[in-house]
Amino acid sequence: MTRKVILSALGLALIIGALFLAKHLIDSKNKPKPVVPKVVKTVLVDTVKNTTIPVVISANGNLMAKERVELYSEVQGIFRSGSKLFKAGQKYNSGETLIRLDASEYYASVQSAKSNLYNSIAAIMPDLRLDFPEVYPKWQAYLNNFDLKNNTPELPEMSGEKENYFITGRGIISAYYNVKNLEQRLAKYRIAAPFTGILTEALVTEGTLVRSGQKLGEFINPSVYEMQVAVSKSYADVIKEGAKVELSNLEKTKNYQGVVARVNGSIDPTTQTITAFVDVKHEDLKEGMYLEANLNAENVDDAIEIDRNLLLDSQEIYVVKDSLLDVIPVKPAHFSDRTVVLKDIPNGTVILRKPVPGAYAGMQVKAATTDNAE
Repeated sequence: MTRKVILSALGLALIIGALFLAKHLIDSKNKPKPVVPKVVKTVLVDTVKNTTIPVVISANGNLMAKERVELYSEVQGIFRSGSKLFKAGQKYNSGETLIRLDASEYYASVQSAKSNLYNSIAAIMPDLRLDFPEVYPKWQAYLNNFDLKNNTPELPEMSGEKENYFITGRGIISAYYNVKNLEQRLAKYRIAAPFTGILTEALVTEGTLVRSGQKLGEFINPSVYEMQVAVSKSYADVIKEGAKVELSNLEKTKNYQGVVARVNGSIDPTTQTITAFVDVKHEDLKEGMYLEANLNAENVDDAIEIDRNLLLDSQEIYVVKDSLLDVIPVKPAHFSDRTVVLKDIPNGTVILRKPVPGAYAGMQVKAATTDNAE
């Protein structure tokens, strides 16, 4: 009997507990959800004010000396030492000897030919005195001024056909030009600096045998450099000779002034670019230095310049209207690495200054003009 009472009491307690648990679950389910406060993003904005935007084309390249000479030997001989060592970095003044080859053997043959010419003219002097007394004085003066140590002087001008036939028939003319030809070749044993500059490459040393056609080195003028840059063909009609160019090194620590010296008249069919050559002068510049150039191409009227990240793929930008984001179509006029130039956006339009993550048309925002705004 007692056992039945205990079991009945336990069953009744379980039933009552289940009822209370069910009521608690129903009450908790009907509780209102907490209201999450709506977050309004603060965005940086600018007000459009159209102006004239200068279009600057960015390009880069390496400097090359505008005046450079590759030195080659046209004759063969032993490289003789001079007043300066033929080494890279050596400076020479205009007209100063760069290379001198041993020409003693060839010089002797030149002197022999000059002596033969002198003797040939001297041999005809008695005939000239008898047959052509009127031209004898000028030929006598020519012999008097003939110096084997100096270059052969030009022959006297012929006064008539008889004199010409007489001189030519004695082999004087052919002997003269043979001597001049030898003298021209003798001059090639010495290579002089064509301008004041510096030797950038030396491929031979004193005492070595230099052969005809052998490259000897390179010589440049370090006072003027030029940089070759390639720009889009769309700027072919705006890149002009004489245009000013701003140049800088990669570290952006030094700036230089340049000018467009030449513009190629043809477009590269592979890259569809046109080549411009920029001249630049500065004592800090060296051949091979890498520079960045900004060329002033044209001016775009009634335009603004914004960050490229603000331009959507659909050629639209975000604007702020009544605290809501909206989009408007735009017309890009020029792209650079970081910015884009846009035309025909109405003055007074409020646009974003910085991109907003997760932005969409209709998004509620709070406009601010400074980074410190809350």
